[in-house]
Amino acid sequence: MASDDSRQPNGKNSDNAHKHGPREASGWVRRFLGGVRAGGDILDVACGGGRHLRLALDQGYRVTGIDRDVSKLDDLAERRDVSLIEADLEAGHPFPLRELRYDGVIVTNYLWRPILSEIVGCVADDGLLIYETFAAGHERLGRPCSPDFLLNNNELLEAVMPKLTVVAFEHGVRRGARPKIVQRVAACGPDHDWAGSEHIHLSDH
Repeated sequence: MASDDSRQPNGKNSDNAHKHGPREASGWVRRFLGGVRAGGDILDVACGGGRHLRLALDQGYRVTGIDRDVSKLDDLAERRDVSLIEADLEAGHPFPLRELRYDGVIVTNYLWRPILSEIVGCVADDGLLIYETFAAGHERLGRPCSPDFLLNNNELLEAVMPKLTVVAFEHGVRRGARPKIVQRVAACGPDHDWAGSEHIHLSDH
């Protein structure tokens, strides 16, 4: 894959009911989405109303969205570059797409530990994982409050290594109208351009 400026990083339980978050795309996803191979296949896990599916479609990607309710995505259902899968990811079954590999995997505001390693495993050797969700300490700010849905210190890092190379990782408070404590990571497969540090342009700002 060619390296260009557009691909440089700039950086079931009521407790989990708001896991899909706001309609506006995550800044973390916006920051790293260009690192996915142009025209590639992107998987959005627990895709909710499809804010990141729509962002990826706007940038020319093919997308797959999976969630227990995809009724908010009816306007996308007939598109040839969209695949929608309705599945309860917390029903105790293996992750239904665990045998497939994607150029990009996006997960935001969602954690279900029994399938976490299988989600990471869906990242192709030249693919990219973009993951952001709530972390321990957030229970003091609001839901989710259950530790089942809150990452422990360094848990996201430990989940992606050693299969993937970590490009960026943050753990802290996101300020705003609804502050939240999150962990977020961008990590790539061994054949991705970013797996070699010479392809990553760092900024002091």
